[in-house]
Amino acid sequence: QVQLVETGGGVVQAGGSLRLSCISSAGTFAASTMAWFRQAPGKEREFVAAINWNYRTYDADSVKGRFTISRDNVKNMVYLQMINLKPEDTAVYYCAADEADRRAYGDSTPMDYWGQGTRVTVAS
Repeated sequence: QVQLVETGGGVVQAGGSLRLSCISSAGTFAASTMAWFRQAPGKEREFVAAINWNYRTYDADSVKGRFTISRDNVKNMVYLQMINLKPEDTAVYYCAADEADRRAYGDSTPMDYWGQGTRVTVAS
């Protein structure tokens, strides 16, 4: 079973920044697509960003220009650098892995593995 563990969440003021990290136990990490999703209380899960094995990135319109996804295949880690945070970014952020290399990603993309999440709160 693949294990994903997220860290880096916290409480920040609007306009602030956070960097989330995710480490994977999978030996196939370099060949997979990694992604970040988020879910706020009372709302459905929302796609944030993804990065494939060849470093191609996919970004949700709501975070374009503010969030940057990256990966380090040597360390088996993926990151989400978040700047200019807004109150509407408040959510639990989940790391996810996909064995496929898809044309596009969205809220309902069936990812293969999920982490437990890290909470981000942006004060208004």
